[in-house]
Amino acid sequence: MCGRFTLTASKEQLEAEFGIVFPEIEGSFNVAPSQDVLSLVAGKDGMKAGFLKWGLVPSWAKDKKIGFKMINARGESLDEKPAFKRLLTRRRCLIIADSFYEWKREGDVKKPFRVTTENNLITFAGLWDRWQSEDEEIVSCTIITTKPNSFMGQIHDRMPVILGEGNRDAWLDPSIQDHQLLKGILLPYEHKMSAYEVSTQVNNPKNNSEELIASLN
Repeated sequence: MCGRFTLTASKEQLEAEFGIVFPEIEGSFNVAPSQDVLSLVAGKDGMKAGFLKWGLVPSWAKDKKIGFKMINARGESLDEKPAFKRLLTRRRCLIIADSFYEWKREGDVKKPFRVTTENNLITFAGLWDRWQSEDEEIVSCTIITTKPNSFMGQIHDRMPVILGEGNRDAWLDPSIQDHQLLKGILLPYEHKMSAYEVSTQVNNPKNNSEELIASLN
């Protein structure tokens, strides 16, 4: 799964990478579910940036608390699940990060690791939806996961889908609606990754400082 990540890039770095205007952001060393996450969606005039609440609340949900159970979606079965099937063709997004955390089980202990890629910025494939009640609106998202590549398999049995530049545009392209084509994009990351153990302080979402990304070794 993907349950925590970081985003510390500046507005200027983001705009240089994606070529669009970004809102002001506050960096975080411990982005957690239920928080607003910086995301990209397809707009009328191309890609646009904004914030989505992490933890998908489907438009048809009776209780918004379902979002706590839907921070991730399995890529292999998106077109089989009622919560995701409609969104696969209509509401795809990218969630921006610069690293993510994963926990490796060793006996009865789970050790947190910070995972980075050869690129400074990461885009996770995601889905979004809009939920409304009489007095509230929530625009939320989920991060799609897949089987691990050989590197991540040493840490966990799932990993987030990370899309490179070539597949970003395809994922956000509203004209692409073929389920098999879209699912064919949701593959394990092919490029170099690195990981190192970090403090268990990251387990608490209230902790948010540069100390969280310091290596224990």
